[in-house]
Amino acid sequence: MSTEKRWTEFSVALKKFIFSKVKDNTVADDILQEVFIKIHLHKNKIQKKESLKSWLFSIANHSTIDYFRQKNMPVPDQIGIHLIQETSSDGHNRSDCLLPLIIALPKKYKETLLLSEIKGLKQKEVAEQLTISLTAAKSRIQRGRDLLKQGFINCCDYQIDKKGYLKVEDKNLEDCKVCH
Repeated sequence: MSTEKRWTEFSVALKKFIFSKVKDNTVADDILQEVFIKIHLHKNKIQKKESLKSWLFSIANHSTIDYFRQKNMPVPDQIGIHLIQETSSDGHNRSDCLLPLIIALPKKYKETLLLSEIKGLKQKEVAEQLTISLTAAKSRIQRGRDLLKQGFINCCDYQIDKKGYLKVEDKNLEDCKVCH
């Protein structure tokens, strides 16, 4: 799919998403332009069409977070949670299970994953925000990711491939043990 087709199909939804965070039309337009520059430069990185919408909103999410950081403004707390909701509107997929699986984790892993995976903070920033050492933050993030991987296996019957990655085959909502 060309950048022009992606623009036609997703620019309105992406701008709405960005505007809901920055509350400024001009800033939203600027961030949207940055997003599509990134999309164009990295368009060959997306391998599965099913992942396209999620990938586009992820770029928009990270670009919006970058905007807040560059302006030394606090990142809105709900930014990542809205990303999950935005990306799952076309049916059930693994994005729909992500937030419920993270929320079900023990508190110390839930906190670190919400900050690192959902809000997009760097590990050092996670450590600072939780007032823990960088080593502890890294450890909790890694352990949380392992627990999250196991959650996907338990929830959606995903498998692990030879390289240790989740082998993903999205299920129907009725087949999901977490979301149904």
